[in-house]
Amino acid sequence: MLTIISIIIGYLLGSVPFALVIGKVFYKTDVRQFGSGNLGGTNTGRVLGKKAGMAVIVCDILKVVLACGIASIFGQIACIWTGLACCIGHCFPIFAHFKGGKAVSTVFGFLLAISIFLFHNILYFILPLFMFLIVLYLFKFVSLASMCGILFSSLYITGTYFSLDATNLFVILASWIMTILVIYRHWANVGRIKDGTESKITWM
Repeated sequence: MLTIISIIIGYLLGSVPFALVIGKVFYKTDVRQFGSGNLGGTNTGRVLGKKAGMAVIVCDILKVVLACGIASIFGQIACIWTGLACCIGHCFPIFAHFKGGKAVSTVFGFLLAISIFLFHNILYFILPLFMFLIVLYLFKFVSLASMCGILFSSLYITGTYFSLDATNLFVILASWIMTILVIYRHWANVGRIKDGTESKITWM
């Protein structure tokens, strides 16, 4: 029962649309009306500027860490599924008509959370982030870098943590579900990359 409660809390925390909150409170702007319309840090940055974008990214990361931190009181398995619920809530937020972000920041939040509460090894967060930055530097596509970084995280978790232990299997399963979710949410971006119409960053 406590695990179910923590999963619900995770979904609700994930549903908090910081892009919408920060945009409306500090900029009097609904970011859904501009750019890609996505409630994420990248679109917020393009519409409102780097400071706003970074604020959204940090808040989206921390909401998952908070959710997983609360859930870790009830055990590692609760922590894993609560983190996944938080990412799903971010993509399909009850507080924003189920139209949210693309889960990149929240998945990195999950990686940070499990590095702290489960693995006790920050490399599970640092290495995927490093992969993200390498791909971003080489190709200038945030979408491609996001997918590559998160795909790398699942491969790394699977390769280093695989065993028949239930907790290990659950964290591997959750990481792959998140990877599929991120790729699904970026499917239109994949099409634009193929067509040569995807936006590139100019600051790196």
